[in-house]
Amino acid sequence: MRFVDPRGERSGPITPYDRCSPIVAGDQIALFANGFPGSVEFLGHIGRAVERLVPGLKVKLWNKGNASALASPEDLAEISDTCSAVIAAYGH
Repeated sequence: MRFVDPRGERSGPITPYDRCSPIVAGDQIALFANGFPGSVEFLGHIGRAVERLVPGLKVKLWNKGNASALASPEDLAEISDTCSAVIAAYGH
């Protein structure tokens, strides 16, 4: 048996993502599920974990309900108007 390491070699330097704003108590973040089975449940776990990390943070879940559909303009407007950040995910 031969083990093959699936990791490749880096082609360039690692650049940290720096387009972030601090998330603090009182902020609201969006959890956006795409409708695949398990996506809502998965994001529920993520939301509870984030709330433990940032006490006082508000978390609101959206579910577009259909993985094939685009996010509705209404959902996107509400998220951008009321949330400081969004976590989008899918489940299978």
